[in-house]
Amino acid sequence: MASPSPGNSITLRVDAPSRISITSELAAAVAAAGAPVTALDISESHHDQLVVDITCNTTSEQHAEQVAAALEALEDVTVRKVSDRTFLMHLGGKLEVVPKVPLRNRDDLSRAYTPGVARVCRAIAENPDDARRLTVKRNTVAVVTDGTAVLGLGDIGPAAALPVMEGKAALFKQFANVDAWPVCLDTKDTEEIIRIVKAIAPVYGGVNLEDIAAPRCFEIEARLREELDIPVFHDDQHGTAIVTLAALVNALKIVQKKIEDVRIVVSGVGAAGNAIVQLLKAQGARNIIACDRKGAIHRGQQHTDAHRIWIAENTNPEAFSGTLVEALKGSDVFIGVSAPNLFGPEEVATMAEKAIVFAMANPDPETDPIAAADHAAVVATGRSDFPNQINNVLAFPGIFRGLLDAGVSDITPAMLVAAARAIAARVSDEELNASFIIPSVFDPHVAQDVAAAIVAAVQA
Repeated sequence: MASPSPGNSITLRVDAPSRISITSELAAAVAAAGAPVTALDISESHHDQLVVDITCNTTSEQHAEQVAAALEALEDVTVRKVSDRTFLMHLGGKLEVVPKVPLRNRDDLSRAYTPGVARVCRAIAENPDDARRLTVKRNTVAVVTDGTAVLGLGDIGPAAALPVMEGKAALFKQFANVDAWPVCLDTKDTEEIIRIVKAIAPVYGGVNLEDIAAPRCFEIEARLREELDIPVFHDDQHGTAIVTLAALVNALKIVQKKIEDVRIVVSGVGAAGNAIVQLLKAQGARNIIACDRKGAIHRGQQHTDAHRIWIAENTNPEAFSGTLVEALKGSDVFIGVSAPNLFGPEEVATMAEKAIVFAMANPDPETDPIAAADHAAVVATGRSDFPNQINNVLAFPGIFRGLLDAGVSDITPAMLVAAARAIAARVSDEELNASFIIPSVFDPHVAQDVAAAIVAAVQA
């Protein structure tokens, strides 16, 4: 299912003879190895030799080796170096700190630092609320993780999680002008994580919890929301739920169905699955069947997990007790946040007419989206190389922009629904079609609209 992607882009530096056809030969060899060429540059030219840089997209490290071998097989061509462009982007990290104020002379220094800064310190000591007005707190978010549920990689630890948290911080700045910083904690102890975040909270205007494994993430978020006076948002739960609801609002328009009438099957009841179910309920969905590895969750089962207990008591009104594949039969909507390759196109064909399939497991979805499209009216994934990418970056920058602007700590279901509706509304009726149910992550108006929706929900 994997296809060449910019995430596996490489640049090969090769020594090649200076015959007139050489660039065409190089490009053809790379293309024949299944790697689309995105750039070809001559970096050095000599009488009898050229040094050529060829950039292409691959599927994996093994594929990159195959491309290099294809070039080496050409007459008088030598691959000097293969550079992974993703690793090059991460060299030295993706973040830096830049002062907002000039420090050009002694006068600037006297006001930015000593002795003038002491007056500001005394003002905050006398009125702690002034920290929001006079420090970075008013526009800064901590991106907190313990590295236990990173992407689809699982428990890889805090150091290995840092590149993801850096990327998250960069997205905050790029899309909503929110200053964010990675906080990767070398502990899996729930109480210790809560203590640490509470201890560092004076610096930050909000906390974005990220890639913390369930069920620990639920207690951490709930406790921090209760014990801190700044907003705490677990993006893996609520960000995913918001964008999923936004996509579903528009998908239902295409198939001309109402959320209160459709039967929705959700695969996966971890952090994202729980939040999706709760937000769908808040939006009016009445027939949701949530499935874990054993099948449908229903009344009468014995659960120790409070979130599974809630799902059993608040969903599946018909008490369906079969498998995921059995639940699909006759269902209108499938939403997957679970595991790859759970079913095939023949199972999609058993769904209701004009079915909607959101197969969002990453990097490999629950079902092949191309094959699913032969039977479903609308298909979405979490991937960037298929239409309708359901991506959290549509939500979290604007969410925090709105929360920081409103100066509130509580995050309500009404805010989450308002954010989802703002994202959905960025796709106009004229633009809406089965391949475009969700706006581009690069739409500059998305974060602004989400922030405005949050502020409006606070004021309502």
